[in-house]
Amino acid sequence: MTVRSSAPARRRAPLVLALTASLTAVLTAVLATGCGAGGEPGRTPEPSASPPHGHVEGARESAEQQSRLVLSDSATGDTRVLDLITGKAHPVPAVAGVTALTGDGRFGFLHSPGGVSVLDTGVWTVDHGDHVHYYRADIRAAGRTAARGEARVRSDETLTAVTTAEGTALHRRDGMEKGGIGAGRTLPGRYATVIPFREHLLAVPGPGGAAVSVLDREGRERAALRTPCRDPRGDAVTRRGVVLGCADGAVLVQAGGDGNGDGNGFSAVAIPYPSDVPASERADGFRLRPGGDTLTALAGDDSVWVLNVTDRAWKRVETGPVLAAGAAGEGAPLLALGADGALRAFDIESGERTAEAALKALPVREGVRPGEAGAPDIAVDHSRAYVSDPAGRRIAEIDYNDSLRVARSFDLDIRPDLMVETGR
Repeated sequence: MTVRSSAPARRRAPLVLALTASLTAVLTAVLATGCGAGGEPGRTPEPSASPPHGHVEGARESAEQQSRLVLSDSATGDTRVLDLITGKAHPVPAVAGVTALTGDGRFGFLHSPGGVSVLDTGVWTVDHGDHVHYYRADIRAAGRTAARGEARVRSDETLTAVTTAEGTALHRRDGMEKGGIGAGRTLPGRYATVIPFREHLLAVPGPGGAAVSVLDREGRERAALRTPCRDPRGDAVTRRGVVLGCADGAVLVQAGGDGNGDGNGFSAVAIPYPSDVPASERADGFRLRPGGDTLTALAGDDSVWVLNVTDRAWKRVETGPVLAAGAAGEGAPLLALGADGALRAFDIESGERTAEAALKALPVREGVRPGEAGAPDIAVDHSRAYVSDPAGRRIAEIDYNDSLRVARSFDLDIRPDLMVETGR
């Protein structure tokens, strides 16, 4: 694999390197102070009676965020984990017939007719509110679920729920972290999606239902939210709560909050579309930067929905024909990859186009729809965006705060038909 950097590479200038080194030293000291005993990240601590705060067996703590991309070729099942710190692509076991790829910040889930294969990408972030921990560990396969057919995988810090038409299996995260997903525990009932949230489970009904149920971890119903969600389609977990896409907009589910409370510590509030929206233009799959509260979703073929969860407001941006979209959050631009392979930035408030880069990232064949294997995709984090180019077998790293400058380009030995980012 070849890594190409743009010129001038401003962040590699001597002054920037010096500043970076100084900031890293300061950050290391702050982490050591804020997390108690345990010494500096990367330095072996002195033997003690108990592990240092934040210690994870088998992992190395880092002073900066780690990030990796899971990339899979749907034609061959060949999969790579691209380390965005080192620029190295690591081969991992292939998954035959892979049709979809999802992730939860640490694990990649490769969906295929044979089940869901779990890949521990070895990078993750633990947020303690006033400070965070960043970890690196070995990349390894963690087994495969017995799920058959289309599966929805949702996780929190302790539990992963895998839902199919046959039911839902609950898997403990500590088992996955040790290298095996295990058989899981069957959850009673049939649901479209089950989302672990705040020590409970949000059970989202299928097309015929409307009420979202709050279950305990054993599957017993504790409440039914009074704010309905008709024809649920798509969901996302944000710092403000869980957002569900519904026929007439979205529903925000919170622990507490000021919505339609159910008396059991949960509440829900509707966020309706600004006007009637045809079914073909509804948001049916949300994207957001990890830890963010700004969600994006395609609004038909030529525009993008932006949902500001904090303000509880929708904005429709007319982008022209679009294959993929994403946004980093408040103050950052909306990024839209056009059907012509060009990446464009838009001011979310005004809808005006502010920058354009001719990436020529196109589907591998005609007729591939957005979100399908083989369609270009965008992953956005706090300072960079990553655009996959399946036909060109490469990934472009974009500095979206610098007129969409291509900071680096990674040439691959597979087609990155499917992509997900972990570590944030």
